[in-house]
Amino acid sequence: MKYLVIGNGVAGTTAAINIRRFDPDGEVTIITEEDLPFYSRIRLPEYLSGAIDSKKLAVHSDLWYEQNRITLITNKRVSMIDHSLKQVLLEGNARMTYDKLLVATGSRAVVPSIAGVHKQGVFTLRTIADARKIRVYAEGIASAVILGGGVLGLEIGNALRNIGKSVTFVEYFPRLLPKQMDIEGSLILREKLENFGLRFVLDARAEEVLGNNSVEGLQLMDGSSVRGRMLIISAGVSPEKTLFANTGIALGRGVPVNERMETELPDVYAAGDAAEFGKMVYGTWSAAEKQGESAGINMAGGNTTFNGMTPSHSITVAGIEVISAGEIDVDRRLPSLVYKDKDKGVYKKVVIENDCVAGCILCGDLSGKKELISAVKQRRPIQDMQGMLEGLNLTWMQ
Repeated sequence: MKYLVIGNGVAGTTAAINIRRFDPDGEVTIITEEDLPFYSRIRLPEYLSGAIDSKKLAVHSDLWYEQNRITLITNKRVSMIDHSLKQVLLEGNARMTYDKLLVATGSRAVVPSIAGVHKQGVFTLRTIADARKIRVYAEGIASAVILGGGVLGLEIGNALRNIGKSVTFVEYFPRLLPKQMDIEGSLILREKLENFGLRFVLDARAEEVLGNNSVEGLQLMDGSSVRGRMLIISAGVSPEKTLFANTGIALGRGVPVNERMETELPDVYAAGDAAEFGKMVYGTWSAAEKQGESAGINMAGGNTTFNGMTPSHSITVAGIEVISAGEIDVDRRLPSLVYKDKDKGVYKKVVIENDCVAGCILCGDLSGKKELISAVKQRRPIQDMQGMLEGLNLTWMQ
């Protein structure tokens, strides 16, 4: 049996090892357009700051692939799937055959339509190749603008701060971490981060990249501007589904899959950021890992299902830890239990729905993290949590 995996991220690599676990004799091949074996993308900001080198990014060594009899092909891009012949076409017109195929191509950075966005000094960060370019360019500049105040944007900005750069964030929403924080929590986090020298312009829309040939700043639609010699766009991602563009199957935001991670094409699976399950693209490491596991087991003849996951996110910026899970109730339509300490930069929120724990935010103090996240996933009744919640000094908010 020939198994082919396109993409060497967490979904593809997890699938490959599970294929090997269930099929000791099959031929397992991972192909990637990148030049490194499986590495931790979530640690790329650490690489930007110089805290780690590229070797520390690696999750598996060459020996790991050898021991598990997994063939890794790097620096090769797949341009097309020919599902009728069970082949993939590589750039240069070489072909590879498969019996079972997994597409785990991840996602690509969204670049808004802003005038001047193609000038020198504009970057996105998704791969080690992107990180290398940013590191080199950053050596020659003193200030940077980050377009986006989400998880990755904050981590990139803090990495640049750590190497002495002046950093200004421009965020479309009126709060930082719009998917993880509500207004109150975001204000506390923002004030804490401003104490470290980071600057923020919120509820703002970019109009034009300033400068002749290279970046000098960003013009905003309200007429104001921010200055910086580098612009890093962190405005979200889009599932990389182009390999399915001419296959005839209906595509959503990602590649639709069932609970076995099967696409509509026979013997073709998808997992990770490229996959859409139940109208949802998760975009998290934990979901990609779980989907890759399910895909690998089923490809190798096993039988398991992916039944969805409770959304959860974690981030550490300038030593401040933030975790959110489930329903964070940005619009304040649900009752919640809240604790705030602006001086210490602490914010805790537990959202209640139908007398059950529906979501939580922890910022600056992760006490009770495991139990709270477990309660969110299980929709645990609040009456079972009374002692624990009282210990967090939470008070009722309506």
